[in-house]
Amino acid sequence: MGVVDILAPDLSDYLVAHSSPADDLLRELAAETAAAFPDSAPMQISHDEGEFLTMLVRLVGARRAVEVGVFTGYSSICVARGLPADGHLLACDVSDEWTSVARRYWARAGLTDRIDLRIAPALDTLRALPADAGFDFAFIDADKAGYPDYYAELVPRLRPGGLIVLDNVLRGGRVVDAAYQDEATVAIRRVNDIVVADDRVDCAMLPVRDGVTLARKR
Repeated sequence: MGVVDILAPDLSDYLVAHSSPADDLLRELAAETAAAFPDSAPMQISHDEGEFLTMLVRLVGARRAVEVGVFTGYSSICVARGLPADGHLLACDVSDEWTSVARRYWARAGLTDRIDLRIAPALDTLRALPADAGFDFAFIDADKAGYPDYYAELVPRLRPGGLIVLDNVLRGGRVVDAAYQDEATVAIRRVNDIVVADDRVDCAMLPVRDGVTLARKR
């Protein structure tokens, strides 16, 4: 079946137009990311998904959040903006180059004090956390092969009622096409199966962009 785009371009534009608009800072960040990293720019979440993250953080009442996969910081801003003034976001990434852009925009957004960036393999960062870290919200949008391990480390560290959001769970439709057996797609199929069978959470997979799974800890 090949790669599938869930939304036709005109519907995508309509959807964005009917979400709360991006401010100048987010628009500048998206433009700089596209210019500086054209090959990697598609990794950045869309604005409507960013608004979705901010809303979820607020609905959960999150004060402590963790993000696995920062890139240039768009999603970090969206998550951090949903936190209260004394909230905290642990942001995990391995790239100084990408996150140097993120740091500049976090500062401009007035969010530097709210975000703790760890440059290291995310799995090492997560495993070094206390077992009862008590996170309220987690967003996973990093290397797909690592998703099963990230999920395994985060669920025990989430408080009851806390929420994990996993991005790109459809892999452009590859998850239902047996012709795709690459490491990333196999890992996404695996984590999708793990989540739906996990009796510690209630979950819903949604056709948001490239697929988003919400897993709420019971």
